[in-house]
Amino acid sequence: MTDDFFEAARGCYLAANAATLRWMLDRPRLRGVYLNTKLNPLTLVDYGPEDGWRGPDYVYGWIQGRGLEAVVTHARAFDDATLSADLDAAGLALMRALDALRATDGHAYFAYDGHMQPIRFDVDGRPVPQRTPGDIYTYSDIFVVKGLVAAAAARQPTALPRYIEALETLVDAIENGRFQMDEKRPLEEAAIADEPDDFGPRMILLGAAGMLSRAGLRGTAAIFADRFIAHVIDRHFDPRSGLLRNAPGLEPCNVGHAIEFVGFALDYLPADCDPELLRVLRTVLVSSVRFGLKGPGIRLVVSAETGAPISPYCPWWSLPETIRAASLCWERTRDQDVLAVWRQCDTIFFRDYWRPEASIAYQCLTESGPVDYVPATPDLDPGYHTGLSLLAAIDMIERQRTAS
Repeated sequence: MTDDFFEAARGCYLAANAATLRWMLDRPRLRGVYLNTKLNPLTLVDYGPEDGWRGPDYVYGWIQGRGLEAVVTHARAFDDATLSADLDAAGLALMRALDALRATDGHAYFAYDGHMQPIRFDVDGRPVPQRTPGDIYTYSDIFVVKGLVAAAAARQPTALPRYIEALETLVDAIENGRFQMDEKRPLEEAAIADEPDDFGPRMILLGAAGMLSRAGLRGTAAIFADRFIAHVIDRHFDPRSGLLRNAPGLEPCNVGHAIEFVGFALDYLPADCDPELLRVLRTVLVSSVRFGLKGPGIRLVVSAETGAPISPYCPWWSLPETIRAASLCWERTRDQDVLAVWRQCDTIFFRDYWRPEASIAYQCLTESGPVDYVPATPDLDPGYHTGLSLLAAIDMIERQRTAS
């Protein structure tokens, strides 16, 4: 039964990833080079200039960094030589563009206007210039640097040292109060002071540790990854509920972020990692799904006090992230509860979220069905949350096939 599930999952994941990437590569690039996933996931109609901040007049640094990581990583994942070559070409062009964009001031930004100038949107949705202080870093910096690390490891190893230096700068910013999570506000110290001690920045940057290890740079990854994992567990893990609190002492738990943290940690940690740490990671995964899976998918936020949902929204991304985390956890533990979590989320994602006619997923469901809810960027996933998560499970299944 398990072998049948693995083989079916592998075939399904490969087909889904290939279809999404072909769809993305076939679309006209923004500014001639940037990935274009500006499609309404409900109507399947392209966003146009009339759609304002969702439309093609704006490029999102978040999405392009994520897309670069996805494209260059998937370029080695398929037997289809044409698809691999197309991914390579797109990745090389995007790498050059993002490298040039960062060269302006050492940063990447959430949104850019038609002249590729950093902007944010005010309360009325109007684009206004974003402040560009040199010593404040953001999620956009992380996503773009992660993409450049992945691209350099695959195509230009000689460029890796300067991108690793950029990673080290991000680590320092996170640990020393120079990281701002909310990029919709002006970038400034006052905004940082208002933000909670959320584990999100450490979790997202932890995603670079696994790729560094695969590039033969485990020692470099260990400089920050072990410290980040210990910090999150020590300060955010709630032993009573088994959940990760967004911030110490606060009630909200973004269970999708907790699941993502487990996946990134297991992607980096060695096979013989500390058994107690593995037990905690397994607990966070299973508890997050148990409390989060209420309704059509995994709720965005639940209460650490009661386990009850706080948000009505069930975004798509936490389901493939569960597939990644559960596959890597099952590989180490052979825990049947973990396998059950994997199978359950696999079923829900491909039954209720995946749109095979378009090779994309509904971005969010509520009890009423698919909804138009954009928590971060309106662009669709460029193979990052869905593609890279499914690819991690594919690789795990391949390791099992080889071992047997």
